[in-house]
Amino acid sequence: MKPILVNKKRRTKFFNIRKGAIAFLGICVLISCHEKRFDSEKELWVYIKNPENGYHHQKVVGTIKYELTYRPTDILVKQELGRNTSKTAVDSLRKIYGDYLYFNLNLSANGHELLSSVSVNKNAFGSLVKQLSFNMRDKAQIITMSRDTLSLVDYNYSRLYGMSNSTNLLLVFARDEAILKEEYCHVTIEDFGLGTGDVSFKLFLHQLKKEPKLSFL
Repeated sequence: MKPILVNKKRRTKFFNIRKGAIAFLGICVLISCHEKRFDSEKELWVYIKNPENGYHHQKVVGTIKYELTYRPTDILVKQELGRNTSKTAVDSLRKIYGDYLYFNLNLSANGHELLSSVSVNKNAFGSLVKQLSFNMRDKAQIITMSRDTLSLVDYNYSRLYGMSNSTNLLLVFARDEAILKEEYCHVTIEDFGLGTGDVSFKLFLHQLKKEPKLSFL
């Protein structure tokens, strides 16, 4: 029985198509791994706050809503820059702020900030103010896939006196490059009297390594 022969031109065309498909996939991988850049802070925040992009997470437990949003380094750089947007200034500030991971934590009860929900109880109100203002350092941590733990190095509570629909905190963790090599981590908020139990958010670390940036120049 004679072997089936493939037309040489057809075979060449097939391999060219295959090579092209492989090259296209390679380009797609490179694009997906490449950091995204935005011309304005507004555009960057729109991207960050889209849950599909992996930087914004939320959970509702009873009447309490938790929202955790990654705060890119360049947002802090822009706040500090002022009018000096030279490459030297940008690189210097990126180096300073780039040593840390920043997260916005927004908490609300029935669509209002937490303090509004306990304002009728003076003891509960005072206790919650004290907790938010001074005692949150041991209530938030990053737990990696291999069970290593990162504690907060700093946090900031913005008291807005009823001018916002949520209670807002900025959580700051050290950027540990060894931890960023892992696949994922959990940002965990321990229950601090809200009756929700501990609340945890899963983050894939490649997204933090390739965080979106602003185009300053």
